[in-house]
Amino acid sequence: MKKNNTVIRGDLGHSPKVTALDTTGKLPKATVEDCVDLAKWETLDTKTGKPIPLPTSQPLRYVATATAEKWPGGWMITDYAPDGARTC
Repeated sequence: MKKNNTVIRGDLGHSPKVTALDTTGKLPKATVEDCVDLAKWETLDTKTGKPIPLPTSQPLRYVATATAEKWPGGWMITDYAPDGARTC
């Protein structure tokens, strides 16, 4: 982003919920669905300070699904899949 003279400001909203949990394997696994909210998040042009609009096809709220495994040091995200076709 620095190379393109852009910066992100604001808050990225989240509403994560565990939708599946499997504790039977060597590494416990969880699936987490999150509502990602871009309403208070914006990209700015660092030269002008003006906002750069999101593409018109970009929803401001969409579902993202993460898969996590519980390692000895804590939970580790092993897969992350945003789905812009699923709004929330």
